[in-house]
Amino acid sequence: MILVEIGETSHRRQVFNSEQNAQELAADLELVDELRDEAQIHEEACKLRASRRYNTRVRPRSFRVGDLMWRLLGEVRKDTSDGKLAPTWGGPFRVVEDLENRAYRLKELSGKPIPRTWSATYLKFYFS
Repeated sequence: MILVEIGETSHRRQVFNSEQNAQELAADLELVDELRDEAQIHEEACKLRASRRYNTRVRPRSFRVGDLMWRLLGEVRKDTSDGKLAPTWGGPFRVVEDLENRAYRLKELSGKPIPRTWSATYLKFYFS
């Protein structure tokens, strides 16, 4: 309270009813779960709208067995002696197996298999 309220009580303090206040606080506590559920529904709806909007511009890539492709080299596989002019993509490679979850097994054109699977994110078509 501020000093003015000590000497002269305010309208808020005159009208205050502790029983009614306790009842209203209990009612608010009962409604908290409903408010949380409503907020969760709103959050899921916002996420769904955002994903739909994003996915309208995404073009999914899928490859078939036998397709030729480039593989992203990344910073670790690049030759550091070339500097910034080092190639970003390596290959060509051939798709050996489609794992149905946008992951692929590759092999070199000489027939040597690549040891791990590769996601479609890190592959692109090789047009000869």
